[in-house]
Amino acid sequence: MKSIIVAILLLSFFCSCGPTASDYIDRGNTKLESNDYSGAVEDYTKAIELSSDNAEAYYNRGVAKADLEDHSGAIADYTKAIELSPDAEAYYNRGVAKADLEDHSGAIADYTKAIELSPDAETYNNRGIAKADLEDHSGAVEDYTKAIELNPNYAETYNNRGVAKADLEDYSGAVEDYTKAIELNSDYVKAYCNRGSSKDNLKDYKGAIEDYTKAIELKPDYARAYYSRGNVKYDTEDYKGAIEDYNKTTELKSDYDINAFFNRGNVKYLLDDYTGAIEDYGHVIELKPDYASAYYNRALVKIDLEDKNGACLDFSKSGELGDTDAEGMIKTHCE
Repeated sequence: MKSIIVAILLLSFFCSCGPTASDYIDRGNTKLESNDYSGAVEDYTKAIELSSDNAEAYYNRGVAKADLEDHSGAIADYTKAIELSPDAEAYYNRGVAKADLEDHSGAIADYTKAIELSPDAETYNNRGIAKADLEDHSGAVEDYTKAIELNPNYAETYNNRGVAKADLEDYSGAVEDYTKAIELNSDYVKAYCNRGSSKDNLKDYKGAIEDYTKAIELKPDYARAYYSRGNVKYDTEDYKGAIEDYNKTTELKSDYDINAFFNRGNVKYLLDDYTGAIEDYGHVIELKPDYASAYYNRALVKIDLEDKNGACLDFSKSGELGDTDAEGMIKTHCE
């Protein structure tokens, strides 16, 4: 009889020993590390079903959701984790998720709380980014400076502070910060490009071209560097060189295409390549039909080609789109 009782007790024991919340968390962590974010979410959810007050499960599920770009879902999980166990990392990650949703004020509030609990360079850096997104460039400089105090080898923060200083028109200070970023990371493409921009604003055209060229050497498909170098060549009347850089920009199919076509059209007009200029302004209009200046400039070319009707149509369209100079040109050439 005793052996039967023992057998029944053992059977009961084994039947009650399924995976625990901790087991599901461990399994979720393994999936998270192997980039199986959906699988990780499923395991963390199972852990929460077994242990609804487990802050770790909510926090880790928030991380997985963020990796799946479910930022709203991540915020909800981080919020629950914070309710259960306030933690600097949870505030920090919730701030990141809010920033991804462009809630920069909310991100700043969370970064501030994280700093109160455990100040570190990365949190100051991210709060600086959020302040810059709200155009509080002075506040951004302060946060980047604090980040650098905590981590003097933080190349990204030197670059970011340089951007904020450039936005405040402190181009010399920006150059110093970009230079420090490059000293810490000699392959920092954005820092070279950003330093080139500040040198351009300081009218150090030679230095700007050198920096853009270095950026291109490091990243041959970097459209921004070609476009920016083209602008410096345009400003220094190296029109052939400018066209070459604008050509490369448009070949790369980037966000700089519209401005590259427009500027190339301007250069071609200066070189009396009227047909080429009209083609480039046409490209601009195809990409951005409400670009008033493209219609206006194309009209100027048509005037030189004695295409009065075509010019007047373009001046009229430019005026409709808000170009205040168009009215005077219509009176001069079209009435």
